[in-house]
Amino acid sequence: MLASMAGFILTIVIISFIGFVMFASLVALTKSEEVKVNPNTVLMVDFVDAVPERTPSGPFTFTSTGMFKTTNTPGILETIELIEHAAVDDNISGIYMNMSNVASGMATVEEIREALLKFKESGKFIVAYGEVYSQKAYYLASVADKIAVNPEGMIDFRGINGEVMFLKGLFDKLDINAQIIRHGKYKSAIEPLINDRMSEANKEQTLTYISSIWNHMVNGIALQRKVDNASLQLFADSLLIQNAEDAVRYGLADTLLYKDQLIQMMRSRLGLDENKEVSVIKLNRYKEAAPKKYKLSRDKLAVIYATGEINGGEGDEFSIGSERISRSIRKARKDSTVKAIVFRINSPGGSALASDVILREIELAQQVKPVVVSMGDYAASGGYYIACAADTILANPTTLTGSIGVFGVIPDMSKFFENKLGITFDRVKTNKHADYMTITRPLTDYEKMVITRSVEDIYDTFITHVSRGRNMSKSNVDSIGQGRVWSGTDGINIGLVDELGGIKKAIALAAGKAQISEYRVVSLPEQADPLTQIMNELQGKPTDDKLKKELGILYPYLKQLKSLSQMEGVQARLPFILNIN
Repeated sequence: MLASMAGFILTIVIISFIGFVMFASLVALTKSEEVKVNPNTVLMVDFVDAVPERTPSGPFTFTSTGMFKTTNTPGILETIELIEHAAVDDNISGIYMNMSNVASGMATVEEIREALLKFKESGKFIVAYGEVYSQKAYYLASVADKIAVNPEGMIDFRGINGEVMFLKGLFDKLDINAQIIRHGKYKSAIEPLINDRMSEANKEQTLTYISSIWNHMVNGIALQRKVDNASLQLFADSLLIQNAEDAVRYGLADTLLYKDQLIQMMRSRLGLDENKEVSVIKLNRYKEAAPKKYKLSRDKLAVIYATGEINGGEGDEFSIGSERISRSIRKARKDSTVKAIVFRINSPGGSALASDVILREIELAQQVKPVVVSMGDYAASGGYYIACAADTILANPTTLTGSIGVFGVIPDMSKFFENKLGITFDRVKTNKHADYMTITRPLTDYEKMVITRSVEDIYDTFITHVSRGRNMSKSNVDSIGQGRVWSGTDGINIGLVDELGGIKKAIALAAGKAQISEYRVVSLPEQADPLTQIMNELQGKPTDDKLKKELGILYPYLKQLKSLSQMEGVQARLPFILNIN
């Protein structure tokens, strides 16, 4: 009886909670609060939370405590458009950048930085302030007219470190033998499983692309701060920027201010009296005030977002499922009102088979309408596989791309089971290789030969697709392939990328190819409705943002381990995710 009563009460509580959340979401969806921007207002932007690829559809998200909060974080395209609108909004006098850490990737930062540089052309001011600037935050802040730092703060300026976590020692202790078959001397995604340090080929490629990114950052900072490149390199090599005073002394910052002094400085800049409050509006609030662009044009341009690792199945907002993305491409292809497609890719790759399924739909779409690829932070390996058939490929200078290579992993865990767990296996089989691909015994030489042949065939298919899509010889593709990773800038030099630019440029280019001037942008795939989001949260499905906040610096390592555990079939993916502080 007590168990029944407890179950009944618990059911009532859960139903009531779901009902309350549904009611709150409906209110949030239907209630349109009017947000007014007063004259002489400052637009405040910060990027402590990563800027999503697309604006979330739901009206709220769950916090780490399990409670929900309203959210309307603008995606990268909407963020750029809001900054553009602020430049022509008479009520916005300038931008205040609240800077410390920036959670977004380098290519995302690059697109926002370009939007801020265009904003400066309006003659309005940009002020940046932070207590401790990460290198990525400082690169973004360097566009400001005035950079202020807390007197007890600092600016991190030391160069980029590309670090890889190796698991071979762990596997040795566990008696696990990672059996690897790969094509590409630079295909270093498997190195953490079989080595305890980076190979010379991997060091070469990693140093090349992180140097390309670092030099691009230094050039951008030098141009905006009027400090020569050699001096900036010296600052980094000598660790001269030890504190806030050093940052001002060497020209990286303009002044040392506490927060109250910063407010006073902005008050003076706005011409306000001492007792007058500075009117500030955050970017997500400004989103509600900016006029919505509702276009009635019948012509549409579809932006298809492919974000995360590539696998078979449906996927979600944070992973690329071949079924879901293929269905969206097919829908855009068959819709006669969609005149062009922008394929926005932010992916380190994944399943070679799933990548090929997606590529097939891109090839079909490209035959009937323009397809332009916009690369985000990553579009490498499988991410490049699905891009190579487009009419035009755009990347940011700091995009990581290429990595044309494949590999397979079949762990032999027989000794682990026997020596560590005391578990043994025996078998009977109808055919000689009926237990092919099992993890409970090592591969035979013949089986290794069969897998090697499969990996070689998939690699040949990969470079054939790239050769056809990029109008290059297979030998040329092979020479720049072999699993090697390139920056977006280098990608242009070797023919993997056509132009440098972000998603706004890709949309404009696609519209030009389709010869349309009046059109409305539609986003695909369709996002999960608010109720589905609620149910996912109640089922305990954590989001990437929640995991990042909970784990902090440990998050990249968890993500790498999770990726390794989910690998199925032959893989086309980046060796590791580069994190720039």
